[in-house]
Amino acid sequence: MCGIAGYIGKNRACPILIDGLRRLEYRGYDSAGFALAEDGGVVILKAVGRVEELEKQVGERDFLGTAGIAHTRWATHGKPSKENAHPHVDCRQEIFLVHNGIIENYKELKESLKKRGHRFSSETDSEVIAHLIEEYYGEDSLEEAVRKALLKATGTYGIAVLSQREPNKIVAARKGSPLILGVGKDEFIIASDVAAIIRYTDRVVYLNDGEMVVIGRDGYEVSNLERTRIDKRVDRIDWSVEKAEKQGFAYFMLKEIFEQPEAIKNAIRGRVLSADGNVKLGGLDDVRERLREINRLVIVACGTAYHAGLVGKYMLEEYAGIRADIEYGSEFRYRKPILDSKTAVLAVSQSGETADTLAAVKEAKNKGALALGIVNAVGSTIARETDAGIYNHAGPEIGVASTKAFTSQLSILALLTVFLGRQREMSCVTGKRILNELAEIERHIKTILKQAKEIEKIARKYSGFNNFLYLGRKYNYPIALEGALKIKEIAYVHAEGYPFGEMKHGSIALIDENFPSIAIVTKDSVYEKTISGVQEIKARGGKIIAIATSGDKEIKKLVDDVIYIPKTLEMLTPMISVVPLQLLAYYFGVQKGLDVDKPRNLAKSVTVE
Repeated sequence: MCGIAGYIGKNRACPILIDGLRRLEYRGYDSAGFALAEDGGVVILKAVGRVEELEKQVGERDFLGTAGIAHTRWATHGKPSKENAHPHVDCRQEIFLVHNGIIENYKELKESLKKRGHRFSSETDSEVIAHLIEEYYGEDSLEEAVRKALLKATGTYGIAVLSQREPNKIVAARKGSPLILGVGKDEFIIASDVAAIIRYTDRVVYLNDGEMVVIGRDGYEVSNLERTRIDKRVDRIDWSVEKAEKQGFAYFMLKEIFEQPEAIKNAIRGRVLSADGNVKLGGLDDVRERLREINRLVIVACGTAYHAGLVGKYMLEEYAGIRADIEYGSEFRYRKPILDSKTAVLAVSQSGETADTLAAVKEAKNKGALALGIVNAVGSTIARETDAGIYNHAGPEIGVASTKAFTSQLSILALLTVFLGRQREMSCVTGKRILNELAEIERHIKTILKQAKEIEKIARKYSGFNNFLYLGRKYNYPIALEGALKIKEIAYVHAEGYPFGEMKHGSIALIDENFPSIAIVTKDSVYEKTISGVQEIKARGGKIIAIATSGDKEIKKLVDDVIYIPKTLEMLTPMISVVPLQLLAYYFGVQKGLDVDKPRNLAKSVTVE
């Protein structure tokens, strides 16, 4: 959720903070604000809405301050308003704080602070931290007051704090919410994501939970809340600022749809052992033998990543011969999952910061299961919390609705299927066949992308409808779920994803001439069964857009519109059948005049429960 940016150094902070907020706006865009050390005081500006509203407030004002903190908000406690926007301040207006996360005991803390004379000006849980710091900020330094305040707080946080009394330092800390320190030449940037840092430096320090950093003009020091100093490694970001730009595309979402061939190539590059029909996954080397002994894999994920995991379940059971279960990360720890040393729990998350999925990883480790991860963000919390894992290498995904990360996740799950299958009973021939077909997916997606204009026309034809049924079977059932999710996210259209075989058990009641269906009808092991479902819809006057296999001329006689995709191995079909559904959702949203990169009420990385 929310995006945090902070700067201290030799340059003017205001433009750097605004630029950072723009690059973090996918994390939340209900309001924005900054606090800037300026002329012996601190200037604070806030605005409701997008970062551009904050920019309007800055206008022609020539801020010269070289230290400041900033925030773009995704509302949790309290509606979007100027009062609820960050930074928050204490009673004396000398402590300025930005916060991402949820303080679970804020009500009791707030009541206690009110009794001690504190006056609150917002509905947020975040403001409590500023007043807690004020309680301890007497003889203590700012960092000591922050430390004591955080020991009183229960919940999750990523915070950055600036003080009018000590304007030449920023104190930041994290627990359950990402914070990264960018280390430049005579300047430092603290941010929720490397997207806000990469323009200024490629050297970063990833903070772990329970760590605090004090950043001054001459350097920084990391410690834990028990005051133990920690020596941190400085890592390098492996992508450039150009990767995070639109590069001529109208929206990041469209750019990232078109980047899928490259993302898949990057996911499999250097990992395929063609002669052996096998793969090399370096991130799993340390647990290779333990993986040979597991008899069950539990995949945990949320949203689009859950749909990727559901495809992975089909792959792993059919080809690797291993029992695979799929669980929502948000529900996993509220059940009593049965896990043991013969179980591996696989967390799938683009950001590597998804709070619910991270909690599932911790629960799995606590119960003795092997914890694995598939993440895109290098150095993310899930990447560091798991025992082993695999990076997507898909590059930055800025659009809130996931596209290239999804197909990249499917690529990794296909590689993992071969890896685990070859440890068991999968033959070399089968391994080779999967890997050869996987190498062709890049070309197949390029073929679909050439149809973008035709898909745009279909989207325009159906733009007046507000309800859709997405249908698929076996490997394409998860893609029906994903297609429905995309059009809900991007175009605010009601849609349901359904297994084709279940349609007749309830949802067929919705079908009439005003309720179109999008049916994935590819030439595979369930083709005939799927065709029967198509005929049931047409018998009731329903309109159908079909995603069909190239060369299938018969389908044209049964449906209203067809989008053709190339033929591939059945288990890999989801990697290409999803692409036209992504494009349909994109064009629906654009035709409605919506900002498809920043859909309402959503944020890219859900770092709160």
